[in-house]
Amino acid sequence: MSVGLALAGFLGGATVSLMTSFVLVARLERVGERLGLSEALLGVVAALAADAPEITAAFTAIAHHQQRIGAGVVIGSNVFNLAALLGLGALVAGRIGLHRKVVILGGAVAMAIAAVCLAVVLGVLPALAGLVLALVVLALYLLVLSHEWLGGLLPPRLVRWLQSAVSEEEVELEAAIRPARGTWKDTMIAAASLVVVVAASVTMERSASVLGGRYAVPEIVVGGLVLAAVTSLPNAVAAVYLAARGRGAATLSTALNSNTLNVVAGLLLPGVMIGLGRPSGQALLVTGWYAGLTAVVLAFAYRDHGLRRNVGILVIAAYAAFTASVLASGYGVPVSPAMIAGYGAMAAVVGIGLASRSLSGESLLPGWSVRRLLILGLSLSGLVAVVDAALGRRVVLIGLLIVGPCCALLTGRWILTCLTGLWVIALAVVLGVPDGIFGTPTHLAFLGGVAVVALASTIAAVAVRNART
Repeated sequence: MSVGLALAGFLGGATVSLMTSFVLVARLERVGERLGLSEALLGVVAALAADAPEITAAFTAIAHHQQRIGAGVVIGSNVFNLAALLGLGALVAGRIGLHRKVVILGGAVAMAIAAVCLAVVLGVLPALAGLVLALVVLALYLLVLSHEWLGGLLPPRLVRWLQSAVSEEEVELEAAIRPARGTWKDTMIAAASLVVVVAASVTMERSASVLGGRYAVPEIVVGGLVLAAVTSLPNAVAAVYLAARGRGAATLSTALNSNTLNVVAGLLLPGVMIGLGRPSGQALLVTGWYAGLTAVVLAFAYRDHGLRRNVGILVIAAYAAFTASVLASGYGVPVSPAMIAGYGAMAAVVGIGLASRSLSGESLLPGWSVRRLLILGLSLSGLVAVVDAALGRRVVLIGLLIVGPCCALLTGRWILTCLTGLWVIALAVVLGVPDGIFGTPTHLAFLGGVAVVALASTIAAVAVRNART
């Protein structure tokens, strides 16, 4: 295939796929309405239809033994969804309001699927076991959305909570979707649209692979950035529109359901049928971003009863960092668990620092606020972790992690000091791997020293609190 033909195939396939997917979504919603599906289930059907381009592109890539492109399309699309659907949606709308029950219900499913995805990419779980677990989670979720409460298996209190969570979500979904009752004509149009979307998506993926090979673009970049972003545009447009109309639950449902279905149908299913190949650092890098950013977004959504504009900016900035890390990985910067731990550390530093609630007021250090000191401590300990992971076995900097709880102690807040201490202890455990000392007496000595300082800082913070009150 010539370059000109490949470029035309990519642009044409992307255009036809995206335009037809809108028709597919609308017609499937009407068919679902005729079948009597609830608003929540209609939302899942709409997400599945909108995901057709990325699922088809991923399936095609894996079928051609281009596992990096296939995994990149699915998981990179999930990261893009978080940034474009929720981050950009919050930025445009100013705030996406959410009920906490909706966040818990959707978030529990999203995190479970993300954990399964991470385990499969790591090679801890075979693709078949991951698919079975994901299908069980998805089936239970669909039962809840369809108001099937599993008979008398669930306690009445839990049933009432689930009913309340689904009802709160459906109130917004009903206003956001409202499809007309479908006919046989809608069924035929939906079937034809699906065929067109699949054909166009296959053409788009094959053309992108040819162009990537011609211009030496790494497969992880082709899949994780280019195809992931292009195939996710229908969901992004719909979600920003819903966010601007104040439909927070519908926006969150679109993002989380899309990501769940991407993993199940676009990664695990073809992985079982065709195979995913050996675990790679690049796939692990993208998956780590997906799981970590999902957790951060859900934490903010729960804390604030929604997503604010500053959080939207943070999520978009995180996607920019994700893009940089994928480009660096694709163009020759070695990717290892140490690097991934470093990226995760920095993301957690920012997330914990901005998500902490009781940050107002003065600290024990004159002129320094509690927020400023906490972020300083978290940032310094995160920087130590990144540098230590990058240097590998040549230098061991685990002992310097004590800078985190020491700074947190100066806030005068024992809870913040305790949480920072737990965080640096976790970092000390993980850093034993890149330092090549995991589980050895040397590692245990470093770990013990960090734990002692963390405990002493917490005790001192409690004493300070008691003295001040």
